[in-house]
Amino acid sequence: MKSVIQNVVILLLFYGCVPKKHEPKLPVVKHDSAIIDTIAKKEELKKQKYTRPFAKDVKMKDYFATVDSIVEFECKTACYNLTEHSLINANPRIIDTLASFDYYLKMQESIFVYDQKELVVFHKGDSLLIPDQEKTKAIDQKLSSIVIDVNIPEYKLRIIEGADTIYTFIVRVGANEEKYLETAGRIVKLITHTGQGEIVRLERNPYYLNPATGKRYYGTRRDDGRYTMMPLIPWMEPSINGIRYGNLIHPTTNPETLGKPYSHGCIGLNESDAWRVYYSAPLGTKVIFRYDLKIPSKDGDTILLEDIYGKKE
Repeated sequence: MKSVIQNVVILLLFYGCVPKKHEPKLPVVKHDSAIIDTIAKKEELKKQKYTRPFAKDVKMKDYFATVDSIVEFECKTACYNLTEHSLINANPRIIDTLASFDYYLKMQESIFVYDQKELVVFHKGDSLLIPDQEKTKAIDQKLSSIVIDVNIPEYKLRIIEGADTIYTFIVRVGANEEKYLETAGRIVKLITHTGQGEIVRLERNPYYLNPATGKRYYGTRRDDGRYTMMPLIPWMEPSINGIRYGNLIHPTTNPETLGKPYSHGCIGLNESDAWRVYYSAPLGTKVIFRYDLKIPSKDGDTILLEDIYGKKE
C-alpha cells in the first residue's frame, strides 16, 4: 500500500512539472486617430474618379479645347454641373503649371520662351481628378464667396474669401490723363473707375489691339528687350455700377509697369498672377474697385498713399 501511494505521489510530481500549454496571446491593435484617418483616406482614394491618361502631350494652344471636352463628356454622363473652374480647382497643380509659364519666371530658370502656346500643360500619361457632386458643390460654394478687391492708389488686387485674404497681387492701373482711343472712337479718360460690380465676361482667347491706334498685334517687346509672341492667358471684364467701362483685368507682358498709373484703364497683372485670378473668378464674381488713400500699416499705423488721381480724400 505504501508503495502505491509513493507511485501516485511521483506521478503527481512528474505531471506537475510538465509546463502547461497556453493559448498564444494576440497582439492588441490600437487604431489611433492617425491610422483611422489613413485608412479612411485610402478608401476615399479608391472611390475617386480620374480621366483616362492622356495619350499624348497637350500644349497650351490646345489647353482650353481639351478641358472643355472633358467637362462636356462628364456633364453628359453625370447628373451635376461640372465646370472648367470646378474641374481645375479640383486639380490645383494645373494652376501652378500654368502660372509657371510666366515668361519672367522661365527666364529665372534661364529658359527663353518665344511662344508660350507651345509649352506642354498635360504630359502623356497624366490624368485629372474628376470631382464628384459633393466636391464640386464645395468648390462652387467657395468660389461664390470670393470677392476681387482692387485699391487703385495702392496698386493692389486682393482675392478675398470671407474674412480671409487669399492672395495680394501688385497691379498697374489707369493713367490720370485723357487720350483719343481709336477703339472707342473718341477721347477717353484713362483712369480706372471706382465702384462695385461683377465679372460679366471671360475672354479665353483675347484679341490684342492697340487701343490708341486700333492696330492688332501678335507679339510683344519684353522688359529685357527680347521679342516674343503674345501669351495665351484669359482676360476678365467686370461691370462697375452696372456700366461696362472696358476696364479689364488682364496680364501685362511688361511687369516694370506694375505699381504705376500706366494703363488705358485696365488692371494689369503679372502673367502668373493672372492665372490665379482667373481661376478664382468665374462669371458673376463680385468685384470692388475702390480709392482708399489711408491704409493700415503692419504696425497698426496709418499710411497715406499718393493721390494719383487728385481726388484728395
